[in-house]
Amino acid sequence: MSRVSTAAVTVDGAVVGQIGPGVLSLVGVGHADDAVSARGLARKIHELRIFPGPDGAVSAADLGLPVLVVSQFTLYADTRKGRRPSWQDAAPGEVAEPLVDEVVAELRRRGCTVATGVFGARMQVSSVNEGPMTLLLEV
Repeated sequence: MSRVSTAAVTVDGAVVGQIGPGVLSLVGVGHADDAVSARGLARKIHELRIFPGPDGAVSAADLGLPVLVVSQFTLYADTRKGRRPSWQDAAPGEVAEPLVDEVVAELRRRGCTVATGVFGARMQVSSVNEGPMTLLLEV
């Protein structure tokens, strides 16, 4: 996840998801992930204190900031051997898509405004990282 001043996802020349100040979250799903871990990830994305506040760090939830969720199986690339990444650790699309949807649904249940990319589409993701602040979250 990244703290951003702006982020957008474009598919086939059309913007499908866009936010101003908030969080860009690239979500990869592995074989061991399930609905419980998806909800836990959503909670962490929403509540992680990564924004400056008057009395210390605050979260997107504290500030009412939006989240842009983009599915990205390539986060599971294994590049330790050879010159070609392997994605054997990434869950197949039919498993991953409902779990990415669950992350989005849980964020919305928490009252968060959520924009998304399009699962499985070739997307162009643009963002302006604030800080820069990018964190790898594992649940």
